[in-house]
Amino acid sequence: MTRKKKTRVQKYDGRSSPEKLMEMLSQQMEACPDAGSLNDHAIIPFVAALEKVCGARGYVLNIFGETSNLIFTGNESYSREIYNLVEKYLDEIDTR
Repeated sequence: MTRKKKTRVQKYDGRSSPEKLMEMLSQQMEACPDAGSLNDHAIIPFVAALEKVCGARGYVLNIFGETSNLIFTGNESYSREIYNLVEKYLDEIDTR
């Protein structure tokens, strides 16, 4: 007979370090040898978790990073439209 391993969900207590999370994510990402595995094993699970939590809470996010952007709308049609806008913009700057 096999037993299921219980997963412990740790509540945020205000003492958790963002640097520790960044380090854990970096290690997971660095273990991926190519863009496909990075997408499958790090990015998609992260985005799925973001969608689950933000969707349940009704958040809308537009996060601007130094060299990246992350948007959560909670609406599939908005997401597609934003994706198309970004793709169009990237295509335009690529031809400059």
